[in-house]
Amino acid sequence: MLLKKYVGIGAVVAGLAVAFGAFGAHSLKETLSEHDLEVFETGVRYQMYHGLGILLVALLSERLPSALKLTRWSARLLLIGTVLFSGSLYLLALSGIDWLGAITPLGGVAFLAGWACLTAAAIKGGRGEA
Repeated sequence: MLLKKYVGIGAVVAGLAVAFGAFGAHSLKETLSEHDLEVFETGVRYQMYHGLGILLVALLSERLPSALKLTRWSARLLLIGTVLFSGSLYLLALSGIDWLGAITPLGGVAFLAGWACLTAAAIKGGRGEA
């Protein structure tokens, strides 16, 4: 179940990163300041990294069956981090509402927790293997 569900989610997240990147490069270049465009592009970059990360977690979940809860939490946290981190950067760049920047670090914490869960899954799932 984790494999199928999160392969789909990871693919959608990564695909949307491509779409948002194209939107930023072609439609926002003339309307956003250089700084706001950089903020938007940072959101796109991290969305792509973590979309691919979700795909990786889903694929590794089959190889780490004893750590399924950890891989599930890893995928969830990477998705939550993407929504909070990239989403807040998109909104900040497009709206100019500065307080949205306070949400971004929460996404970063979710990213770190997601990668920590994957690390723990690898340790737990790798026990006893040569």
